[in-house]
Amino acid sequence: MTELLQVRGLTKTFGTFKAVAGIDFSITEGHCVALLGPNGAGKTTTIRMITGLLKQTAGHMVFQGSVQAGKHRELIGYLPQSPSFYPWMTGYEYVVYAGKLCGLSSAAAQKRAKELIERVGISTAAKRRIGSYSGGMKQRLGLAQALVHQPKLLVMDEPVSALDPLGRREVLELLRELKQETTVLFSTHVLHDAEELCDDVIIIRDGQVALQGSIDTIRKEHRKPIIELQLERDAYSERWLSSFLQRMNQEIKTGTKAGVFETAELDNRTARFTVNEVDAARQRLLDELSREQVKFSSLAVGHTTLEDLFMKVVTS
Repeated sequence: MTELLQVRGLTKTFGTFKAVAGIDFSITEGHCVALLGPNGAGKTTTIRMITGLLKQTAGHMVFQGSVQAGKHRELIGYLPQSPSFYPWMTGYEYVVYAGKLCGLSSAAAQKRAKELIERVGISTAAKRRIGSYSGGMKQRLGLAQALVHQPKLLVMDEPVSALDPLGRREVLELLRELKQETTVLFSTHVLHDAEELCDDVIIIRDGQVALQGSIDTIRKEHRKPIIELQLERDAYSERWLSSFLQRMNQEIKTGTKAGVFETAELDNRTARFTVNEVDAARQRLLDELSREQVKFSSLAVGHTTLEDLFMKVVTS
C-alpha cells in the first residue's frame, strides 16, 4: 500500500525542553491512525508540526513521495481540539468562507458547505450565528471546515473531547464513514475509540515513539489472556481475596508457579489476573474458591485490551 506521509527524525525543542525527540513513523494512504499518549507526551506538538502550524527544530516530512516545505498544507484538513470561529458568522457562512480560502469558487464553496453541514448534523442551525452554538456544535462545524477542500489527510486533535455521549457516538460514526474516503490521523485519550476505529496506532511517551503498528499486529503480539473474579458482598470472601492476592503477587515476584499468573490486581471486589495458562489458572482459582467456600458472582475469561497495553507502555 502507498505511504501518504513519512515522518523522519521529527524534533521540536522549546528552549532546553525537547517536546518531541526525533520521532519516525509512516501513515499509509487510506488508513485511520490514532496518535496516543498521556498528557505532555508530545501529541499536539506533533500534530501542529504535521499540519505546518509549528516549524520543526529538526527532521523532515515526506508527503506523497516528496520532501515538503509547507506546500503540503493544502492537502491537509485540520480540526484542533478547541476550534475558534467568528461568532458573528452563521455556520453556513463560515464553511463557505473556509472553502473560498482553500481556493474553491464561490459556487463550489456554497455547494460543498451545504453538503457538509448536512453531513455533520448541524443543518437546522446552519443560519444561526456561531456565537449561539454549543461546544459540540462547534466541533461539528470545525469538522465541516476541515473537510471542505476534500483533503488527502484529515488531522484531528481530540475530535470528540467536547461532545456528550450521543454527540460522541454520532461523530465516531461519521469518522467511520470518512475513513473510507480519506486518510485520517487523530489524537485521543479514549483508547476504546482508537481500538474501534483505527487500522494503526502510534503510542508516544516523553516525545518519543514507544510503540507503533497495526491494531491486528499489536493484538497478536501483545494480547494476553485475563481472568476476572467478581465477589459477592461478603466480609469473609473479601478478606480471603485480599490474602489470596498477596500470595499471588508474592509468587509472581519470586517466580513461584511461573507461567500461570503474571499479574494480580484488585478493584473494589473484582480481582483481575493476567495469565499465561488459562486452564491451569482457572482451575487453581476454582479449587481455592471451592475449598474456602468463597461467595463469588462471576468468573470470566477474556483478553487484555489496547488500554491495558497503553498503560503498560506509558508507565514502564
